[in-house]
Amino acid sequence: CYWKQWKKIKTKHDNLVKLGVNNFKAWEYANTRKGYWRISNSPVLDTTLSNNYLKEQGFITLTESYLRFR
Repeated sequence: CYWKQWKKIKTKHDNLVKLGVNNFKAWEYANTRKGYWRISNSPVLDTTLSNNYLKEQGFITLTESYLRFR
């Protein structure tokens, strides 16, 4: 969700750095040609945009949503 919203390379880089990724890795992942689905399982996004981070931002997981409406 966030990765797709950050359309420009500079935006991706700056936001990754804000989330604690070192400068080199941030440029490496911001400049990738891989698609959204492929990059979503990368180590950098797994650690920075994890479920815990998204939960802190107010989002709920699919599991929680399923259990709530079941």
